[in-house]
Amino acid sequence: MNLEDFRIFCLEKKASEEDFPFTKDILVFKVMGKMFALTNINSWESGIPEVNLKCEPEKAEELRAKYPESILPGYHMHKKHWNTIKIYHKDITPSLLTTLINHSYQLVIQKLTKKQQQQLNEHF
Repeated sequence: MNLEDFRIFCLEKKASEEDFPFTKDILVFKVMGKMFALTNINSWESGIPEVNLKCEPEKAEELRAKYPESILPGYHMHKKHWNTIKIYHKDITPSLLTTLINHSYQLVIQKLTKKQQQQLNEHF
């Protein structure tokens, strides 16, 4: 998966939007104003792409144990709820990456208020 494929996949999510709230190099994807994915564009350009994705804490621990070189506690994020995925490692397949993105997105949707969930379902 290249940066544009990653970007398109994230933007195809219902009510997803991209933003650069931190710096011009940190691309963030949000749903209803809540982050579900972020990446440093420079990491893609230098050939070592990484993304930060939200993850259920128990699943995060399992993934880190199964992929100790490729999935680490989230860099500059809450380590319990975020993972950094080193996409350039061969054990991070496109299928695994899309599954992890979907999981992150679903976690954010589940944590939205009832009003936000209703807005999401009515307007998007």
